[in-house]
Amino acid sequence: MGKNMKITNGSITTPKGYKAGGISCGTKTKGKKDLSFVVSDIPAVAAGVFTTNEVKAAPVKLTQKHLRNGMLQAIITNSGVANACTGNEGMENALKMAQATKEALDLKKSTLVAVCSTGVIGKQLPIKKIQKGAHELSSKLSRHGGVEAAESIMTTDTHAKHCAVKCKISGKEISIGGIAKGSGMIEPNMATMLSYITTDCAISEKLLRKALQQSVDKSFNCISVDGDMSTNDTVLIMANGSAENKQIAQEDSNYKIFCNALDMVTTYLAKLVVGDGEGATKFVEVNVKGAQSDSDAHDVARAVTRSNLFRVALYGEAPYWGRIMSAIGSSGVLIKEEKLSIQVNGKNIVSNGISDENKVAIMKNQLKKKNIIITIDLNQKKGSACMWMCDLSHGYVAVNV
Repeated sequence: MGKNMKITNGSITTPKGYKAGGISCGTKTKGKKDLSFVVSDIPAVAAGVFTTNEVKAAPVKLTQKHLRNGMLQAIITNSGVANACTGNEGMENALKMAQATKEALDLKKSTLVAVCSTGVIGKQLPIKKIQKGAHELSSKLSRHGGVEAAESIMTTDTHAKHCAVKCKISGKEISIGGIAKGSGMIEPNMATMLSYITTDCAISEKLLRKALQQSVDKSFNCISVDGDMSTNDTVLIMANGSAENKQIAQEDSNYKIFCNALDMVTTYLAKLVVGDGEGATKFVEVNVKGAQSDSDAHDVARAVTRSNLFRVALYGEAPYWGRIMSAIGSSGVLIKEEKLSIQVNGKNIVSNGISDENKVAIMKNQLKKKNIIITIDLNQKKGSACMWMCDLSHGYVAVNV
């Protein structure tokens, strides 16, 4: 990832040229923060990755349209109401959010605004409250408002998720910062959540888009909390060039440094989402190796992370290794059962497709830990993949009924 790069407790306002903030405008109850801005001082090169759900919320459709020009300057988000499955009125309200942002921030055009919403599906937005809130929030933005913005996009999250990383490109220090929300409806088929990333790096729109998609595939697309895909999932990145580095316009060493730094941010945020899964008591990494291809390894890992039987076994700390075997076999990947091996926290549990009582006892002991690493070796070729998941507990049910 880079010897001199490390994750810090920064956020989307760590890079130069960004302000952010969050307030309560009334889309949530009890005065909780529910409206946020992320704003670049100047129009920024931008890219996005969105839910692959065929049922897309109005703000997703509008933001996809606005991104066709590859430029953004502001992101407005309301939490509490998703503005999904809301028909023509929902789309009109999304447009009104963009227009309110343009006016409040004195932007040149509303197409420089990305609109995002998260919360309950099927309800219409209290649009007048949001319009009023946008003007109120515009006067409260700051270079230190990134954490407030992260708090404002939360729904069932138990804590704000944010980070930043710095590196050197063309002799200039550049920063990448990010925030995310996500706790339930998390399925690795992008985008899985709301996440906003900012950078002061100068980079072409084409390479920024490529870097984001590749980074999402290795991070946000490698997590699962409950196997459900949302209607509003969005990941956005803005690059305003304020670091004044020579623009990254080709896939050279500088591009590689940028991609490594971006991967650090997206992976860190993705793991925070899994760790904050609704009702979660375990954080689990699933490594698959020895597959015919990376794609096969990914399919096996996904099958394991989506298995509800395995999830509840994790919660109950029950050493049902057969549930892992069953998930592997249902992945659609051609395997040889007699070659399979499984380790839990480095302890051999399954060898040549079978186990014994002593190994079951070892597995039971390892499952008592909060952080667990499952390693599956198909013993075929060199394909590999890594995904992250959590357990399925009574707490998940309590949150969602």
